[in-house]
Amino acid sequence: MRIGELSRRTGVSQRLLRYYGEQGLLAAGRDRNGYREYTEDAVIRVRQIRRLLAAGLNTEVIATALECASGEEAELDLCPELATTLRRELDAMDDRIDTLRRRRGVLANYLSAGE
Repeated sequence: MRIGELSRRTGVSQRLLRYYGEQGLLAAGRDRNGYREYTEDAVIRVRQIRRLLAAGLNTEVIATALECASGEEAELDLCPELATTLRRELDAMDDRIDTLRRRRGVLANYLSAGE
């Protein structure tokens, strides 16, 4: 299928699909005219990418995670390396949440002091 059909079937813009290809997340062949050609499996791969993005992972981590992903829900076979990577990502996310909570507290104090 061509990129337009993949876009329609997944709800992902053609621009993003090309970006996924540039990041090594989505493979495409080329037809005689040079147009990108995707297999049926590309629909599942795009859904996996979207699911992993929704979990807050960046494309570098997703590239590693996709090697262990199966099914549309991106179920992961947690090999030790991937588990370590996901723990590191979760720790970093917890740190960002803690920072946001502290900043929120500071702003809330400013507002309560002014009332």
